[in-house]
Amino acid sequence: MPSSRRLEPLLLALPGLTLGAAGLLHPHDLSYDTADTWMSLHVAGLVVFPLVGVAAIRLVTGRRDPVAWLVRVAAYVYATFYTGLDLVSGMAAGWVTRQTGPGELPPSVGQLFELGHPLDRIGAAGLVVLALALTADRVLRGSPRTALVGLLLVPGALLVRSDHIFAPQGALGMALIGVGTGVLAAALARRDGEERVRIPATV
Repeated sequence: MPSSRRLEPLLLALPGLTLGAAGLLHPHDLSYDTADTWMSLHVAGLVVFPLVGVAAIRLVTGRRDPVAWLVRVAAYVYATFYTGLDLVSGMAAGWVTRQTGPGELPPSVGQLFELGHPLDRIGAAGLVVLALALTADRVLRGSPRTALVGLLLVPGALLVRSDHIFAPQGALGMALIGVGTGVLAAALARRDGEERVRIPATV
């Protein structure tokens, strides 16, 4: 297997693992004291959150079947709405809190969180559908061993749905998604390598 192919599973696991690590630093409450950390993490998240969806799409590259398209659509929904959540409840809420100064949070911060809640629900639903689709794909393709990756992806997505990337559950959820994506990428790369080896033997 070329070195680039060996490296790809790690690269595809990296977004989820990075977000899982970031979750360990994510404040549980937004206040003037935590606003800088809150905002900085979400500025970084603006780049990294969509890459979780990009990594999933990479797993079905070159395919045109319905399950592959479901993965792409679910990844797009997740990436789009979670980016919106990151902008509204992350960057904007953090910036307003910092600019307001010490003391009680202004009503506008609560209003930003209210705006972010539906974005969170839709984006997280896309992530859950994505995890279920990748798991079902392995079952439908008669690959029960790689279908076990669903034991990482599905619980991971459900934890993110309930706890964002807040530690410990949300951070663990994103880490599980990262590991599951990397494991599945490695299994697919190994299968492709075995198929390339068999083809010359039949010529």
